[in-house]
Amino acid sequence: MKVLIVGGGGREHAIAWKLSQSQKVDKIYCTPGNAGIAELAECIQVAPDDFDALLDFVRYEWIDLTIVGPEDPLSKGIVDVFEKEGRRILGPSKAAAMLESSKVFSKDFMKRHRIPTAEYKVFSSYIHAEDYVRMVGAPIVVKADGLAAGKGVIVASTVDEAIDALRLIMKNRAFGDAGNRVVVEKCLEGEEASFMVFTDGETIIPMVSSQDHKRVFDGDTGPNTGGMGAYSPAPVITPELEKEIIDIVMRPTIEGMKSEGIKYKGILYAGLMMLNNKPSVLEFNCRLGDPETQPVLSRLSTDFLDICLALTDGKLSELDVQWKPESAVCVVVAANGYPGKYQKGDVIEGLDKAKNLDGVTVFHAGTAFKDDRVVTNGGRVLGVTAIGEDIGAAKDKAYEAINLLHFKGMHYRRDIAYRALKARPQ
Repeated sequence: MKVLIVGGGGREHAIAWKLSQSQKVDKIYCTPGNAGIAELAECIQVAPDDFDALLDFVRYEWIDLTIVGPEDPLSKGIVDVFEKEGRRILGPSKAAAMLESSKVFSKDFMKRHRIPTAEYKVFSSYIHAEDYVRMVGAPIVVKADGLAAGKGVIVASTVDEAIDALRLIMKNRAFGDAGNRVVVEKCLEGEEASFMVFTDGETIIPMVSSQDHKRVFDGDTGPNTGGMGAYSPAPVITPELEKEIIDIVMRPTIEGMKSEGIKYKGILYAGLMMLNNKPSVLEFNCRLGDPETQPVLSRLSTDFLDICLALTDGKLSELDVQWKPESAVCVVVAANGYPGKYQKGDVIEGLDKAKNLDGVTVFHAGTAFKDDRVVTNGGRVLGVTAIGEDIGAAKDKAYEAINLLHFKGMHYRRDIAYRALKARPQ
């Protein structure tokens, strides 16, 4: 079969890597891809939101399946366009993707269907939002309504920080139209976890649990990022809690969408806060998380192509999805300055040494070729991922690999998976 992957980050590299292990996959294409993906797939230069050009490519190359990695094409309706033309594509419709593309829609949806989430208010007026923040105090969370590449959520520990966040989003327009409205919600204290499921709109199959690290610096300090690392499994998600998450979050979400005339199929991701062993939804994503995908797919035993086809064809109930018992850890290596301004074009050294370590895969996120050398081309540059008998062993392998890598100003957290290691029995 021929498969097209839409996207060019670490998640898409992990998808290409997993698909390349399937004997049923003859050819992989990716748009736009990156330097790492180019080792596994033919990268084509078509914009991910140029749906007409993508459709032309799919027709010309007789592509059997398209997999959409990032949220932006989903929010713009790529699935609707492809399905109207009878093309097999993995992902939710534009209407279903509103669970991620609009924080306001998502919060209101959860309220309608009694899915646990933090108390909130929605504002389109800066003055009213500021008055509300001054009235309720801090800590408090300010969220841009629309997509902001994982950076539109600001946890404010003081009223002044919250007002600065409102000003950044609503007045300075840091995220453009995504900041036309904001959600201001109660700050929940607890432990975060990421929970993803496969669903064809009827059957729900959970993936192994994972946990990411959003803040840029050690100790979960500094601004939010797209994710500085992740690990799987997350000890906070016990088997009992997994069942509860499916029963009170995932199933009500999929059934709730259906009751509103929207069939949800593809990947559903819930970012959760655990409060006294009870899950509360922080956000929904309508695709595989990044960097959670890297450790999660590293643990997948079942042919990923079979899962993708079952999702698109409504046959997920026929699959028995299996996972490896080992643990996996991904550490993101970022460019200096990320998530703010950062430099591109720096040569990355040591890639061959790092990826040749046993149990290590170096997923490329923001990379490109320049004069036949791999260079930095994004904020998150690499996702160094290792698998081991437990979290500690996987973490040690990942950092061993990172010690072999170098580019100017490279930055990474040195405490990825610290919560899992703290939770480990002595």
